[in-house]
Amino acid sequence: MSDRRFLPLGLVALALVSLFSFTAAAQPTGKIQHVLLISIDGMHSLDFANCSKGVPIYGNQTYCPHLAALSATGVHYLQALTPKPSDSFPGLVAQITGGTPRSAGMYYDVSYDRALSPPAKTTPYGIVGGAKLCPSVVGTQVGFDEEIDYNYLKLDSGKPNGSSGINGINPDYLPRDPKNGCAPVYPHSFIRANTIFNVVKNAGGYTAWSDKHPSYDFTNGPSGEGVNDLWSPEINSIPVPIPTVQGCNPLPDPGAAQSSNAWTDSFQNIRCYDQFKVQAVLNWIDGKTHDGSATAPVPNVFGMNFQAVSVGQKLVEKSLGLTGGYVDALGTPSDSLFAEIQYVDGAIGQFISELKEQGLLDSTLIIVSAKHGQSPIDPSRVLRIPGDVASDEPPSQILSPAGVGPGLPVAQADEDDISMLWLTDQSQTESSVATLALAANENLFGQGEIFSGPSLTLQFNDPLTDSRTPDIIVAPNVGVVYTGGTKKVAEHGGFAYDDRNVLLIVSNPKYKPATFNDQVETRQIAPTIVKALGLDPNLLSAVRSEHTETLPGLPFTQK
Repeated sequence: MSDRRFLPLGLVALALVSLFSFTAAAQPTGKIQHVLLISIDGMHSLDFANCSKGVPIYGNQTYCPHLAALSATGVHYLQALTPKPSDSFPGLVAQITGGTPRSAGMYYDVSYDRALSPPAKTTPYGIVGGAKLCPSVVGTQVGFDEEIDYNYLKLDSGKPNGSSGINGINPDYLPRDPKNGCAPVYPHSFIRANTIFNVVKNAGGYTAWSDKHPSYDFTNGPSGEGVNDLWSPEINSIPVPIPTVQGCNPLPDPGAAQSSNAWTDSFQNIRCYDQFKVQAVLNWIDGKTHDGSATAPVPNVFGMNFQAVSVGQKLVEKSLGLTGGYVDALGTPSDSLFAEIQYVDGAIGQFISELKEQGLLDSTLIIVSAKHGQSPIDPSRVLRIPGDVASDEPPSQILSPAGVGPGLPVAQADEDDISMLWLTDQSQTESSVATLALAANENLFGQGEIFSGPSLTLQFNDPLTDSRTPDIIVAPNVGVVYTGGTKKVAEHGGFAYDDRNVLLIVSNPKYKPATFNDQVETRQIAPTIVKALGLDPNLLSAVRSEHTETLPGLPFTQK
């Protein structure tokens, strides 16, 4: 169903004007006809500052020449901030809708909704389900990670072409809507805002995107049809050789390709996973489908996310004696992170070369940013709770010692380098905050700030009226990571500057270089893309509700 059906009359007129504008822009007029959006997950603004200029231990030479070249023909935004919480779901949602969780309703890939019922079957990660739990039970954990795949151990999610669109998602693992005949709620039905893919496709354009789980079906927007070619191979599957990727058959790190492994467990294997998706983008540039099996229009908006840098920032690969992250507070990369940045930069060079080869570079706007950063940059600040101190506890354990889930004090907790808590009994919020605020307990979970009540609703919708907003958010001191192990030295999802300040470059060969020092937000990417293609940004519902502006300093956004 078209999103336009729900537009007020005035916006219907705008949509019609925009449709003709887009059609004109699609002709060979020299205007922007394509937007390539690239998310280098984890890539800080500081990472780009270092790689473009060089750092002493690597000879003070640039180690990201292709990214540096893009900044030489575009606008570089030094103070670009992701939404809170700075995680993959809200991070990408911001870039493609123009909105934060206030309007889009997406906090994490695993969250809670007080208005939905449990899935028909218990998920592989233990979200309790049952055929008779809808509509009798209202309020459920929502798992939109790999646990909703038919088989998350398989790269294709256990279905032929299972990562294309929603085919890889098992509806029995989805939350259900008790007000809609207990129908399963797919990710595209869960998101509350339309996307750039909806807007561009509705205007007659062609769209494509590649990401890391089939649950990125939410890119389709509420219509469920926004992306013409959506391809999301499962990143948490067991690594397997990829014959179509050079150097990945056999895998370069077979020791990290066992039954207990995922692609993110290896500095080398993650590049094979990313390159698998790079090939899809190259196929799109060449006018083919993601697998190259058929011809297709070159997308008007398309792109992918990279995971290699995020793995380079986080992973400790003990079997090979390798530790990622940084070696100092200046953001000097470890050897492992250095190699991941070099790999991603080379892949971006492939995109630029292919666009040039196809005569598309001048008509393509390239936007490079990140869904999230990573915290901490300073390695001396890492404190894994309880991994480094066995007596320490995350906030959820302090409030709910027996665990998290139905019938327990904490119904759902998302804890990486932040703690988001949904309480079973919301009337206990004040007393729960008082418990956490005790000095002895603050020392257990890493101190920091506690948000609830007015301090929470200044940033998010009221949890008493919005079924998805957490009741309590704990933002601990920078460097705290809630994990029982020592396999990572950083994490994301929080409010810290290291989490939120990310690379943002908007480039086209015809643009003069410029640096923008004032603060911008990554949610401004969405209206900027729509505007670049000659469409009206107000066709994005989150742009209207949050009054999101386009990025400044670009030829087509100048007032």
